[in-house]
Amino acid sequence: MITPEIKERLAKAIKGEKHISFLVGAGLSAESGIPTFRDKDGYWMPGSPNYTPQQMATWRMFCQQPLVIWNWYLNRFHICYQAKPNAGHFAIKDLQDLFPERFALITQNVDGLHFQTGMNSKQIYSIHGDLRFMRCAAACHKDLIPLPNQLKNRGLQEKLTKEEIMLLQCSDCSGFYRPHVLWFDEIYNEEYYKIHTVKYTAINTDLLFIIGTSGATNLPNQVFQLALRNNTTVIDINPNSSLFTAEILYSPNGYWIKEKSGEALPLIVEEMRKLKTEIV
Repeated sequence: MITPEIKERLAKAIKGEKHISFLVGAGLSAESGIPTFRDKDGYWMPGSPNYTPQQMATWRMFCQQPLVIWNWYLNRFHICYQAKPNAGHFAIKDLQDLFPERFALITQNVDGLHFQTGMNSKQIYSIHGDLRFMRCAAACHKDLIPLPNQLKNRGLQEKLTKEEIMLLQCSDCSGFYRPHVLWFDEIYNEEYYKIHTVKYTAINTDLLFIIGTSGATNLPNQVFQLALRNNTTVIDINPNSSLFTAEILYSPNGYWIKEKSGEALPLIVEEMRKLKTEIV
């Protein structure tokens, strides 16, 4: 799996001064039992009898049916709340410990599992938001509010009670809170989704690991392209092909490890730990 050429690239990155970065998608958390959006058993399949998840996960639909949308998201949160980090999550944390001044994690995952590993949260950029939080839909204030404990164990079919609805109403303007996620009809910004920070990180990276992402969303694709243009070594760890695969295989700086992250990443951590000791 770790070929001599990949080992040489890892050593070169360790000697560098730029970031050692991760671009992470839902495939990492799938190993913790959280369905991805695009696989056959993922969140693209459920939703409602009348709407697809692509239609559900929008600002427009939230404005029309806020309680329906909240019920759908609370079900997602319940699944995430029950999950635990897997070996891949902890391997990423180990690499942060190895390179504390150079590490950066760009994650599309909204499940919060990275934070359960004890990682330094200042180096985690949650570019699609975080289901553990909500914020005022009317933007009467910018604060992120932790999801109340009373709402963490609900099922999709349960009707919201009056008490639960009150918990979903902003304490300042009495309008609804919204899940702190990026919807399909919204755009990335720096305030909540760190678009400029993430692009700067991609340009200033010696080694980029891509973990479990299909490459179907805009900002992750930009991160990938910016890294390749700046001669970054890109290692894609994914048991399945993605929209990145052809370009990675064509690029002299790209490598595809066709393994699950929970299996491949711990081995890479050990290899990088040994290489760092030898180089120092």
